[in-house]
Amino acid sequence: MRILHTSDWHLGRSLHRESLLAAQAAFVDHLVETVRAERVDVVAIAGDVYDRALPSVDAVALLDDALARLRGSGARVVLISGNHDSALRLRFGSALFETAGVHVRTRPGQAWEPVMVGDVAFYCIPYLEPELVRAGWELPDRSHTAALTHAMTRVRADAARHRACVVLSHCFVTGGQASDSERDISVGGVAHVPLPVFDGVGYVALGHLHGRQRMSETVRYSGSPLAYSFSEAGQVKGCWLVTLGEETEFVPAPVPRPVATLKGRLDDLLTSPRHARLEDHWLHVTLTDAVRPKAAMERLRSRFPHTLGLAFEPEGAAPAVRPARLSGRPEAEVALDFVREVRGEPAAPEEETLLRQAIEASRVKETMA
Repeated sequence: MRILHTSDWHLGRSLHRESLLAAQAAFVDHLVETVRAERVDVVAIAGDVYDRALPSVDAVALLDDALARLRGSGARVVLISGNHDSALRLRFGSALFETAGVHVRTRPGQAWEPVMVGDVAFYCIPYLEPELVRAGWELPDRSHTAALTHAMTRVRADAARHRACVVLSHCFVTGGQASDSERDISVGGVAHVPLPVFDGVGYVALGHLHGRQRMSETVRYSGSPLAYSFSEAGQVKGCWLVTLGEETEFVPAPVPRPVATLKGRLDDLLTSPRHARLEDHWLHVTLTDAVRPKAAMERLRSRFPHTLGLAFEPEGAAPAVRPARLSGRPEAEVALDFVREVRGEPAAPEEETLLRQAIEASRVKETMA
């Protein structure tokens, strides 16, 4: 059986307010071509198909087109919800889609009820918000590890009666490398689950982290199809093509416009031939001029028209007190830094607990939207 593992499409997402919908549509074209050329049996989409719980109409139309074309190419589609998706909205029509070979699984309680494709069982574990499953599953604590351990225990019990099994899961496995574009999913300050949770499975198709990663020979992140932050500059995006029980190879995706970072004095950046290859890239530029140049962004865009971000780090200047980085940091840490900044002292332990609970409650509410 040949499986194409992809995830984290984040349809509708923008990069510094630049729409990426056309690039996402180009990825869908590539995906359909790959399914046909490689005779893929199953496309496994491991969550975060949308960038937000209430996606734009254009994002919804693109997913509709993608699912129809993938199924039309002959492949079955197995899809789970991620932490950016609204599980309720994403599963609209799922009973009808099931009859057409498009299997949308967003209910935690279906995790151990496999989608059968031939004699291979596909177990679909959507993003699990611990607070929502703790009581019903009688978990020992409110954590991602407890939730996934319970789900995988039930999965293994059922998988014993099948020849082979594949698991789709949307989570943060310990040892994975994060980027600036993933949303924090910490509960009680902890976001990770240990890799051994997935022991004994033929292949585990992971979603959530945006860089492709091999956690073990059979546990992998496909990563996002496009770079969604400048921290992903240099990453090769694409999908894993898995021949179950045999080999796994990476299929690179097209790059409509690469992202890159650039640092130096403005005059050098505008004149040096070394930077010619970056003229068509999305850029984040850091200027090192001793004096901040006038009209810096306008001048940069005369050569690099797709410059999106600009920062200043003057050479030789005394290190300035820089604001804490916000992108990619847990929301609770950002909020606690704000409390420390405005009050001049850190939050008390009981205040920190209350703040973390409020942030987690907000995430739960969005998950249920």
